[in-house]
Formats: sequence, structure tokens, C-alpha cells
Amino acid sequence: MNQTPEAFQLVPGADDSPVLLHVPHSARAVPSTVRQGIVLDDRALERELDHITDAHTAELAAAAAEAAPVTPWRFVNNLSRLVVDPERFPDEREEMLAVGMGAVYTRTTHREQLRPADVDPQPLIDRYFRPYADAMTSAVAGRLAATGRAVVIDVHSYPTERLPYELHGDGPRPPICLGTDSFHTPAWLLARAESAFGNFGGTGIDSPFAGTYVPLDHYGKDDRVSALMIEIRRDVYMREPGGPAGPGITALAVALAELVAAVSRPSVR
Repeated sequence: MNQTPEAFQLVPGADDSPVLLHVPHSARAVPSTVRQGIVLDDRALERELDHITDAHTAELAAAAAEAAPVTPWRFVNNLSRLVVDPERFPDEREEMLAVGMGAVYTRTTHREQLRPADVDPQPLIDRYFRPYADAMTSAVAGRLAATGRAVVIDVHSYPTERLPYELHGDGPRPPICLGTDSFHTPAWLLARAESAFGNFGGTGIDSPFAGTYVPLDHYGKDDRVSALMIEIRRDVYMREPGGPAGPGITALAVALAELVAAVSRPSVR
């Protein structure tokens, strides 16, 4: 955790692909300068990383990209969401502030202290959050310029059993949860995801996690940007918490590649 990798990377795909696979929560890396502000001891931090990390989702996205007939672009976070969570609102709009898990977390998945409650989040937001957001905005703009549209597919996973931090965890926990946005998730995109992921025991919509990621410059304004979140229940493909991937990951990669192929076609609507 003391090495500092490149914070994020844009992996190019085909010039004519509108699809951007977004993988924000797959990494465990915490730079040493950020580690100093976390109050957990090393053992407790490793345990928290087991719970909070969407393990193996970067590998899943890479395998899907390789299998897809038109290679999608990939935007991958190389740092843990314990550094910053790039998918949160960086201000009072973020509902997860209620449990200390805004853009900069002060509480853990079990609502224990992660950072001092009075920590100033701004240095981390300036150092990590804003460059990430700017790069994602540019990546989406690149797909719009090249193809006239952009399809952001968020690749996530979630625990089989509800964790204490979840604000809406009392609803269904299907094998595949599809997170939607009323403006950015058109019916055709949702239908194709339901078809692609229909063989894992069922899909559900916006439970236990809702919404999807769109850069704020486009959010609620540009209907050329479509978006959908894929939340995979972890028992479908791995041993929890934080264990190795199982054979299910191969079938998931095939399903994700099928979705990428379906939404990449120029005529899709």
C-alpha cells in the first residue's frame, strides 16, 4: 500500500466505439501520504479494504474488452476508494455524507472511525478527485467527438450480506443489480443489459444500489451520454470478503462483452 501507482488510466479502445467501461472501485492501493491520515492499524485497514473494494472488477472489464468485437475504452481507478471516492458528489448533494462516506470517507463500512471527523477533505479532493473527474470528462468528450454519443458502463460489485454503511440495503439483493438514472439510462440500454446478464439468477433495478456515473459537465444536460451501472453480487464470482475470483468471472466477462457489443452498434436505440 506504500507504493504510489498512476492514479488512474484511460485504456484506449476502437476509434469507432462509443463505450467507456468505468472501473472506479477495483483497487486497494493507498499512497503512504494518504495512509498517514487513516487511523486504522494495518490489520484493520486490510480488513476494511476487503469489504470496500470491488475486487477483480478491473480484470473483468479487461476480459470483456478483449472479447468484445468492437473494443471499448476503459477508465480504471488505480487507487482505493479510501483515498477518494470519485463517484460521490464532492459537496452537500452527496447523501452518503450522512454515514461519513462522501467523496472523502471518515467512516468505514461498519461505521467505525477511518479518519478524524474534522478532517479537511479539500486537499484530497484537489489532489485526487478533481483530476480524476476532469480526465473522465475528457474521456467522455472524446467518445462524443469520435462517434456522436457515449455509453458509460460502470462496473461494480457488492457484498452478499448488507453492510452497516448501506443506506438502502433493506431491499432485494439480486445477483445482478442494474443502477439507472432517469435522464441518462434509456430503455434500450436497460433492456440490453437485462438480456446480457439474464443467466445469473436474475437481475434487479436500483436495489440495493441506485444511480450511475456521468461526469458533472454532462449530468442532466446531454442526452448523447447514456449510462448504466452494473453491480454484481460478489458470491456470483468470488469468495467474500476480499477472496480470489472463481469461475463465475469468466461467464460475467462474456456477458459484459455481449452488452458492449449490443450497445456499440451504430443503429442501436
